[in-house]
Amino acid sequence: MLASEAQPGVGCRVMSQGFLPFLQRWVVTTLAVLVAAQMVKGIHYDTTATVLVASLLLGFLNAFVRPILLLLSLPLLLASLGLFIVVINALLLLFVGEIVKGFTVAGFWPAVWGSVVISLVSMVMNLLLGRGPRIEVRRGGRPPRDDDPPPGGGGPVIDV
Repeated sequence: MLASEAQPGVGCRVMSQGFLPFLQRWVVTTLAVLVAAQMVKGIHYDTTATVLVASLLLGFLNAFVRPILLLLSLPLLLASLGLFIVVINALLLLFVGEIVKGFTVAGFWPAVWGSVVISLVSMVMNLLLGRGPRIEVRRGGRPPRDDDPPPGGGGPVIDV
């Protein structure tokens, strides 16, 4: 398709569908980091720009590095019944504190408590924004199976 044949506004819609969820995740992470910095002694930031950069880096690490770390530490995750995820999150937060100048994480335990606060605040905000896991409660019979007949007849359909 040539550029002259493109529909007006289609490129903007595609970009906005990818950009808006990214922006929403970034804002949620930034607010969660701000809350953690206020609640946990040992997590400090100098400027708002520092928090923005730190939360952007934390989001990048959570999206790309964390899945690899989870896979590599799978035996520890299973042995600890998933509690080792807190350690992974704390290590990522410590790493962000080492890289971003003006954002400080004073040690392992502030990183652990900070990662717990960030996780809880992010979970609550994502649930409020409708981005969290969806829970559906169904009452009634058993769930449908693949071999169940379609509702309203169940016989073959002949379309003339």
